[in-house]
Amino acid sequence: MPTEREPGPRDAVAPRARGPGRRRPDWLTRDIALLLGGRGLRSLSQGFLSVIVPIYLARSGYTATRVGIVFTAGAIGSILLTASVGLFADRIGRKPLLIALGLLSGTAALTFALTARFAILLIAAAIGTIGRGGGAGSSGAYGPFYPAEQPLITEQVQDRHRTHVFGLVAVVGVLAGALGSLIAAVPTLLQRWFGVSIVAGDRALFLCAAVLGVATAAIIVPVHETPISPRTPGQRLHPATRHVLWRFLITNATNGLAVGMLGPVLVYWFHVRFGASAAQLGTLYFLANVLAAPSNLAAGRVARRFGTVRAVVALRFIAVSLMAAMALMPTFILAGGLFLVRTMVNTMANPMRQSFLMGIVAPADRSTAAGFSNLPLQVLSSAGPTIAGQLMESVWVSLPLEIAAALQAVNATLYHVFFHRMRLPEERVVVETESESESGEE
Repeated sequence: MPTEREPGPRDAVAPRARGPGRRRPDWLTRDIALLLGGRGLRSLSQGFLSVIVPIYLARSGYTATRVGIVFTAGAIGSILLTASVGLFADRIGRKPLLIALGLLSGTAALTFALTARFAILLIAAAIGTIGRGGGAGSSGAYGPFYPAEQPLITEQVQDRHRTHVFGLVAVVGVLAGALGSLIAAVPTLLQRWFGVSIVAGDRALFLCAAVLGVATAAIIVPVHETPISPRTPGQRLHPATRHVLWRFLITNATNGLAVGMLGPVLVYWFHVRFGASAAQLGTLYFLANVLAAPSNLAAGRVARRFGTVRAVVALRFIAVSLMAAMALMPTFILAGGLFLVRTMVNTMANPMRQSFLMGIVAPADRSTAAGFSNLPLQVLSSAGPTIAGQLMESVWVSLPLEIAAALQAVNATLYHVFFHRMRLPEERVVVETESESESGEE
């Protein structure tokens, strides 16, 4: 595995001793705080957009198939943007692309506020990945932002703090997403209290999302980024990166269709299967995001205790079982309860997976690896919403959930087969220390 890495702010200042009155940890720098703020603003917007977009489309008279097509357009846009960010972020810098993506998402939200014409909404969904927040507990971790955001975060911290910081970033995301889920009830409350039409309330939230998109871009401007050494023409990825990348390409391909059948489609499933309102779904997603916060905080400790790969695989199999059972529940309360437990289990693995990829590849290849390792997931997930919509209409409303559970079981199996022998740098240090200790005792 590569040992070299880019110098960054974490190398500029030696760790400072903690004084009696010191409360802030050494890794919580100004730049980390700004990146936390950017994640929070983005997740706040995605928290209510992931709820109101599918219901807004249904209220506008669009069928399940057309709703699926809108999210497919968003998925295709996400594929192109993710590939572009992965390709260029390692060359021109991660920060400029994060700023540009924030402005794009704001523009797309403004478009949703101004028109309900189907063709225009397709374009807006494509350029802004509207409503593609990754579902409850995802904290805004998916989409074209992460190939730039994750390496920028990794640059700021030491290896031993990386999984914990990724967990903290996820906590900020899920708590902001929880607040956003509550905000999704605003159109219903405006209608009930002031007689404002539901559609007008939805469009007010789209305007709010447009403002948040601009704010997401602005908060990244002061972040320091270590200049990236330009690649020479024809320069390839580090051999160790290529070795890891093809394995991620295969595992994420198995997960792609499953992800496409969940996410915003899951909101639509609750609405169609049980008649759940935006207010009910907003409350459910609020609870899911709040409960995901301690799971994300525990990710670092669990990974250290069991090993990152072993923990990821076990958590994924538990989540798969809960998803399969949820599809069979007869009431909203029972299905919602299993959904909350699944979210807690599933989200604990997210910081581990992100940290594993960032720690196992060469530093100069991090954006490329983050972007391209998930391309199969993005490509196959783009077809998921349309397929799910058709299956819900013509076969069985819960069939997409069962198919998604089966596909994610295959994903967990392959993840174990491909990565169970690999260890992060900080895990190798622990193993070597324990071996030396045992040798000394003998």
